[in-house]
Amino acid sequence: MRVLSGMQPSGKLHIGNFFGAMRQHLHLQAENDAFYFIADYHALTSNPSAEDIKQYTIDVALDYLALGLDPEKTVFWKQSDVPEVVELAWLLSCVTPMGLLQRCTSYKDKVAQGISPNHGLFAYPVLQAADILIFDSNLVPVGADQKQHIEVTRDIAQRFNSIYGEILVLPTEHILESVAVVPGVDGRKMSKSYDNTIGIFDTDKEMKKKVMRIVTDSSGVDDPKDPSTCNVLALLKLVASDDELAEWKEKYTAGGMGYGTVKKRLLELLLEYFSPYRQKRDELATDPGYVEQVLKDGAERARAVASVTLDKVRKAVGIGK
Repeated sequence: MRVLSGMQPSGKLHIGNFFGAMRQHLHLQAENDAFYFIADYHALTSNPSAEDIKQYTIDVALDYLALGLDPEKTVFWKQSDVPEVVELAWLLSCVTPMGLLQRCTSYKDKVAQGISPNHGLFAYPVLQAADILIFDSNLVPVGADQKQHIEVTRDIAQRFNSIYGEILVLPTEHILESVAVVPGVDGRKMSKSYDNTIGIFDTDKEMKKKVMRIVTDSSGVDDPKDPSTCNVLALLKLVASDDELAEWKEKYTAGGMGYGTVKKRLLELLLEYFSPYRQKRDELATDPGYVEQVLKDGAERARAVASVTLDKVRKAVGIGK
């Protein structure tokens, strides 16, 4: 099965990214034909500075390689290095009904969050469809809340095929294994847009500062505490053993323990869990030429596939040779 996924270079990756989707993406590469890309065109919808988009792109590449992406198994590239995708997006735009885009909840959600509405944000689903369809993708791993993205892609592909013939492969969503929402330091869902994240590759000092800021209730040291509502324990579940979690739950209900004690243990386990990845990233960062070559090689492999699909589409619509 060909699996495709993209990740936006919109800031530092955090533990919510890892335990939510990244870890499962990396597992999928083992037994599938994996195509993963850095979606720098998509990131432009929020108008980042040129310096930020360049740095974040490098950061995402380093992060994924450090966390276990294998460029020998997985085609890994930068979206802007495969221009065929943008051409296909235009050709798909010409068969995409306006009503389909107007029904997309992601546009409405982003505008509600204060992101300036622009055509790129509105037409985002068409470029996303081109990303998926140009590589004949079979499976697209997404969270349950992103299922609409794949439904829109299928709608666009079906409309194109109904007009020009069975050219495009219809993808199927691969709903990622359900995981608990990873809370940020303020208790809301961990998200770069809320500025409440704990970065995977934060320095020890930065990680400690963020962990100690995690919001808790006002219970005193001697008071019993509810383990089911504690943000610290929700994060501890990601990295602690079942036996240790059971012990912590007993301590919570018994009382006589402050939240600072749990936060210190959370910090220890996070540093321990990510230590091998952090060391690997430091090694990769000393050889920027390697990362650039990985993305260049990946783009060449991606373009070889994309050009075949685009040639079929161009011929079908009457502009190909």
